[in-house]
Amino acid sequence: KAVVSTQSTGDIAAIKDAYRTKYKKDLESDVAGDTSGSLKHVLVALIQGNRSENGVDHTQAISDAQELYDAGKARWGTNESAFNKILVSRSPKHLKRVFNEYRNIANGEDIETAIKSEMSGDTKDAFLALVRVIKDAELYFAEQLHKSMKGLGTNDDKLIRLLVWRCEIDLDEIKTCFKLVAKGETLEEFISGDCSGDYKRALLTLCG
Repeated sequence: KAVVSTQSTGDIAAIKDAYRTKYKKDLESDVAGDTSGSLKHVLVALIQGNRSENGVDHTQAISDAQELYDAGKARWGTNESAFNKILVSRSPKHLKRVFNEYRNIANGEDIETAIKSEMSGDTKDAFLALVRVIKDAELYFAEQLHKSMKGLGTNDDKLIRLLVWRCEIDLDEIKTCFKLVAKGETLEEFISGDCSGDYKRALLTLCG
């Protein structure tokens, strides 16, 4: 769920090709068969990779923001299909404007707050991941790295996946955000305190 929710359109296309090569199956069909309800609709729409690459349409942004408000806070029950249509298909630049317009319509309430109060479970988590990556991808991934090592035990799969995935994309920016999230501690310091041996050295090498 998190892997699909946070990928660009190009990354999703590459994942679909790799999945087909390795498993001789279609990723979209497998996800559709293994999930249900609103989460199924969200993940399938993301895998289809139909997100617009266009810029900001100011009039449409206001309309989208109103539609999101009407689909959630303004009604009894949530019309999740409206959230799916807008959050999955609009361009990142356009969505940032939509989120600003939503705050104006909702008397200062953020779209994340609305999702938290109107949705639950995996569907809520998928939409929140989408919104947070659109708002600030580097901060989102810094928070996820911090969560993978915070507290007792380390989520090794998540830690490795994030470092390998982002090391040649935006890890320097993520490291800057990580220091803010970890209240002054660097990513390298956190890894050194949480991991050991060859594993620690390999992770620190990925950090650069």
